[in-house]
Amino acid sequence: MKSIVLGTNNADKLRELTKLLKGSGVKVLSLSEFTKFPEAVEDGKTFIANARKKARWVSVHTKSLTLADDSGLMVFSLKGKPGVYSARFAGAGCSYEDNNRKLLALLKKRPASKRAAKFVCAMALYDQGRPVAVVQGECRGRIAQAERGQNGFGYDPVFIPTGHTKTFAELPASQKNQISHRGKALRAIRSSILKFWK
Repeated sequence: MKSIVLGTNNADKLRELTKLLKGSGVKVLSLSEFTKFPEAVEDGKTFIANARKKARWVSVHTKSLTLADDSGLMVFSLKGKPGVYSARFAGAGCSYEDNNRKLLALLKKRPASKRAAKFVCAMALYDQGRPVAVVQGECRGRIAQAERGQNGFGYDPVFIPTGHTKTFAELPASQKNQISHRGKALRAIRSSILKFWK
């Protein structure tokens, strides 16, 4: 059986990545199916550096082909913040809502022209510590004035992709996956995953 480990403990990312890999003939394994080991320290300065570090770390510990991602939001008028600190933007142990509230507060008096942003997703594929492929996907858009929508997770309720009037959290998952940073990155790395067994 062809199988791949998703190097994340984030249940939302796991659900989304599993959906994106559906129909590929590859069984997706979560970290919970392996003996517990320490998490990789995500101290890279870029999304790619963090994705590489996670994929290498997990692939060594699980002795399996591993796909890891690091993704986040970059707001141009905030000099690229929250960037690689997207998950903990509002501090240690913060919730998605805490991060969104902080972001909206920082942009409160900014006009639409100063709310441009992009989502970035870097994905790294490693096998037992050896690199197989690395890709990056982006989705440009802007930050809404308030949270809208119930779908998705993270910054989805405040991000409006270019060419749309709805936030990621208001779009159906199938539509979001067509244009999202994570969808683009996975489609770019999918051929490397499928070629691995050839």
